[in-house]
Amino acid sequence: MAGKQALREFQTRLAERLQAARSQGVAASWLAVRAGDERLLVPLSHAAEIFSWTDVQRVPYVQPWFMGVANLRGNLSGVVDLAAFLQGRASAPRSALALGQCRLIGFNALLDASCALLVDELLGMRTTQAFMHSSARAASDPEHFGHTYADAQGDSWRELNLQALAQQAAFLEIGA
Repeated sequence: MAGKQALREFQTRLAERLQAARSQGVAASWLAVRAGDERLLVPLSHAAEIFSWTDVQRVPYVQPWFMGVANLRGNLSGVVDLAAFLQGRASAPRSALALGQCRLIGFNALLDASCALLVDELLGMRTTQAFMHSSARAASDPEHFGHTYADAQGDSWRELNLQALAQQAAFLEIGA
């Protein structure tokens, strides 16, 4: 019970900081998330609301990384398992407890994609000051990846451009 309360408090603080960053300008640049083993940075301008896990209605004959559709605040949104999509594999089965820890990140309405990404964990917000150095996207990387950043602990973070992702044929073509 105490764990649920702490998680709710963390989510509330994160939502307040996200809202403050949007209204005050450049206080934070990215929402930091973990999808599978990947540490990713999602530009705040690309993300909309963060949702707790909700039931997803499965859809037949779709890509294995497309989990289905969910009602998110009255809007029907496709749900993509981000880790599975990035690795080109099927969505891994998760227990109810593991799904309870996951979050859905909605796309900003300006991106014109009625979609939410399932991430395994929210890791807070990051600014450029949180990183020691960066390197440009490798030519072999998909276009939805931006720079790679390294923090003081030596962890690597990849910028995920949701606008580029929402325009890629591989992401848009969910039919199997």
